[in-house]
Amino acid sequence: MADRLDTPRESRRLVLPRIEEDASGRVSESIARFLGTPRFILWLTAFCLVWIAWNANWGPERFRFDEAGNGFTALTLMLSLQASYAAPLILLAQNRQTDRDRVQAEQDRQRAERNLADTEFLAREMASLRIALQEVATRDFVRSELRNLLEELQAEQEQDGQGEDRTPRGNDRLEPGRRTGD
Repeated sequence: MADRLDTPRESRRLVLPRIEEDASGRVSESIARFLGTPRFILWLTAFCLVWIAWNANWGPERFRFDEAGNGFTALTLMLSLQASYAAPLILLAQNRQTDRDRVQAEQDRQRAERNLADTEFLAREMASLRIALQEVATRDFVRSELRNLLEELQAEQEQDGQGEDRTPRGNDRLEPGRRTGD
């Protein structure tokens, strides 16, 4: 017994070495993957055909170990043994796949939340830009204001009768950076 309750006891030595769960999981997945391939089905079929052929007719009679009269009892036993090991290995592989799927779903959910937050941020930024742009004078607005000013100036000049006309004519338009009469 440990002297203190907050320290763990020393681990007992096991007769068999401890196998890591991850290593055994990887082995079970590789076996389960192989069991689900057409290659495995072909190998198992070939094994069964050779077994039956050897014990039924083609093998020397003194080396036959599984009689057809008994219904190939040893072959049935071998296939049952293979199935009894294959089922838990397949279940282990499925459990590991389920864990990976759960982790992937959580990562997808987090990514979707980040995307939603980014989209909402961008929508707010776009809205603030739209509001800010409504307060900015556009090119068309400035041109119309300048035209109005020119019309007012022309009207004042006509009323004053000064006689000098400084308004643009024909294709001479008032452009930014250009003064009238230049």
